[in-house]
Amino acid sequence: MGTIDSDLYRDILQFAHDTPSWFQHLMEVWTELGLLLFAVLFVVAWWRARRGDPRALAVAVLAPLGTAVAYVISEVAKSGIDEDRPCRAVSGALAPLIDCPAYGDWSFPSNHSTIAAAAAVGLALAWPKIGWLTVPMAILMAFSRVFVGVHYPHDVAVGLLLGTLVAVLVSRLCAPVGARLVTTMRGSRNGLVLWFAGPGPATRAAGSGTAPRRGAHRR
Repeated sequence: MGTIDSDLYRDILQFAHDTPSWFQHLMEVWTELGLLLFAVLFVVAWWRARRGDPRALAVAVLAPLGTAVAYVISEVAKSGIDEDRPCRAVSGALAPLIDCPAYGDWSFPSNHSTIAAAAAVGLALAWPKIGWLTVPMAILMAFSRVFVGVHYPHDVAVGLLLGTLVAVLVSRLCAPVGARLVTTMRGSRNGLVLWFAGPGPATRAAGSGTAPRRGAHRR
């Protein structure tokens, strides 16, 4: 591994050890459980998109799909590159804050960073106003992997790039087909399908348009 990358890894890990214990524990929790927050946001994005146009719902549903695709690509790359974890490979580095993954659980690219980036970008495409939250979350997830000592900086940098690229491609390539599928689903007679696809904007507009007519009839 390059000297510059290893030196940066040592410096970040040294910084981690110099931070207060409460901050270390916070980062340890975030690096393990932070991805769950993205899962919650997937559900919220889908729910709010149920009253949007078909493309809006398609993009919201494609966000977790793109994340899954990014993870698979990352995992395939890891199994082929076989880069050992820095917590074993970098000499002179301090001990990681969490257990070093077992040998064979390779380092490049970072799955956590890939998943976080794909989720953050997918959510931002489906719900642009949430990008201010999800993008920093992904960057913090990537940094936390180096902070706790289980990844090189280049592992997380490539993971962020990979997740971003896959999320954008899946959304752009699949959204048109997804929008047509949502339109078909909204015309279904199956209650579960209709619940998943949502009423869309037309139903809401129709509902708001009938009330004034009933009021006018009473007058």
